[in-house]
Amino acid sequence: MTAPERLHELAGRHVLGSGARTRLAALLELLASDAMAPSAVTATAAAVDIHVADSLTALDVPAISAARRIADIGSGAGFPGLVLAIALPEADVALVESNRRKCDFLERARAASGTSNATVVCARAEAWPAGLGGHDVVTARAVGSLALLCEYAAPLLALGGTLVAWKGAAPAGERSAGDRAARELGLEPGAVLRTEPYTGSAGHHLHMYLKTADTPSSFPRRPGAARKHPLGGSS
Repeated sequence: MTAPERLHELAGRHVLGSGARTRLAALLELLASDAMAPSAVTATAAAVDIHVADSLTALDVPAISAARRIADIGSGAGFPGLVLAIALPEADVALVESNRRKCDFLERARAASGTSNATVVCARAEAWPAGLGGHDVVTARAVGSLALLCEYAAPLLALGGTLVAWKGAAPAGERSAGDRAARELGLEPGAVLRTEPYTGSAGHHLHMYLKTADTPSSFPRRPGAARKHPLGGSS
């Protein structure tokens, strides 16, 4: 199957609106042609599955399909955040990325794909006061441990909001540490959804946490503290 055929299939599978397939194709074209693209997978034939199909699996999560404000932590080359912004034109999506080179690429990708409902936030998640408490959903793909992601996400979520983390099959120790950290932050562990975004994919999961209580005022901690002194104990 060619990349355009695969995009057509994905658009039908996820009932994407008019123009979404064209914007996704433009994003993939930039990824393949931009020498500064911050991804090891840039060839369109592979990226349509590894990046786009994987990002779109989250549309099966009701919290994401209904979200109106999404923050994507560690957006990198725009996956899943920019893909979700294309798929959900009524949602405002913040692409939170601290690396300037990646931020510059995200700006180019946003412009090339004509995705006006996405905004690039070139800052660390812990150092973005404007984002505190304002999001229905926080997403993160290949950013860090579950405990780390809970600490980054909890201050950004509104009550009732959901963290959706793309990860492999996390070891039991990591899950336990993530659950302990979550409860310290006002989150409750939710479902773990096994996904298969493309044939042959293995170990793809969406880990979810629901914000059920206010996050303590001591969070977010100063930038870097979450990695140096992680919550949740040993993972």
